[in-house]
Amino acid sequence: QVQLVESGGGLVQAGGSLRLSCAASGRTLGSYAMGWFRQAPGKEREFVAAISWSSGRGYYADSVKGRFTISRDNAKNTVYLQMNSLRPEDTAVYYCAARSSQLVTGIGSEYDYWGQGTQVTVSS
Repeated sequence: QVQLVESGGGLVQAGGSLRLSCAASGRTLGSYAMGWFRQAPGKEREFVAAISWSSGRGYYADSVKGRFTISRDNAKNTVYLQMNSLRPEDTAVYYCAARSSQLVTGIGSEYDYWGQGTQVTVSS
């Protein structure tokens, strides 16, 4: 079992930055892929970014490419999502997810473990 706890959400003005953290416990994540997803009110959950824990290479949705950066800290068993140049349309609950595979994917149903989510609100 893997437990995921997100933190770092909050209220920020458009153009601002936030860094989300996802602390994992239960297992080390060397053979996992990690993803960030978000869900805005009245909308379906959407893929934001993913990273292969072993390679450290990040993959991004087109809507966040160039603004968001996903990274991981092996020693802390933690994944981060650095969000810059935030826009009101980035407002959502952000979820961290872990997949028992090193292959990254943007499909939420392919992930095995989920955090409880953290709210990000971007004001205009």
